[in-house]
Amino acid sequence: MREIVLDTETTGMDPLQGDRLVEIGCVELMNHVPTGRTYHQYINPERSVPAEAVAVHGLDDKFLKDKPVFAEIYTEFLDFIGDDGKLVIHNAEFDVKFLNAELANVGFPGYRLKDVTDTLKVAREKFPGSPASLDALCRRFGIDNSGRELHGALLDAQLLAEVYLELCGGRQHGLGLGATSGSTQQGRGSVLSGIDPVRRKAREKREFPIPADEAEAHEKLVASLTDAIWKRAD
Repeated sequence: MREIVLDTETTGMDPLQGDRLVEIGCVELMNHVPTGRTYHQYINPERSVPAEAVAVHGLDDKFLKDKPVFAEIYTEFLDFIGDDGKLVIHNAEFDVKFLNAELANVGFPGYRLKDVTDTLKVAREKFPGSPASLDALCRRFGIDNSGRELHGALLDAQLLAEVYLELCGGRQHGLGLGATSGSTQQGRGSVLSGIDPVRRKAREKREFPIPADEAEAHEKLVASLTDAIWKRAD
């Protein structure tokens, strides 16, 4: 099973109001194991980036002005997703509406929300009433997100990949793209990678003799049973 964990950054909240993508980040998983393949692209949104959006992701007009527009990168993006890539997104409705708006601008069909795994919904179902933001889930699973001072599509996709695999029931440690297939299980979060597992010595066999008074009381109780199952078998 091939899955693509995806995150985006944008100029605002609504593509119908003229907001555009400014960054896409993707991490490829195969059967819940990172392959090491990623896709990352900054995008010129062909409009100014509001200050409130810059405060979130740090991508301003000066930085983005020489980046390619979506029409120049969409084929490479679609090739990475492929026909067999199932999207995994946190708060999928937000990202999908932006992806679909950009794809519509270049004449391509969009993605169906029902075909996308939304980790926000998964987390809310698994932990009802608990915070379900990416940061909150990283804290829950012991995933090191100390480098997340600003939102960044590729970094967030990598963190989300770790969160997603924990939501699926856990994984081998060291999800980082350099992890080897022979890694030892370490529990939660790549922050634990490199820590030797605890080796517990098996406890020697112990005897637990029954006190005489308890044994006698048990025999009396058994003798008093008039309709015991084991008597029926006889």
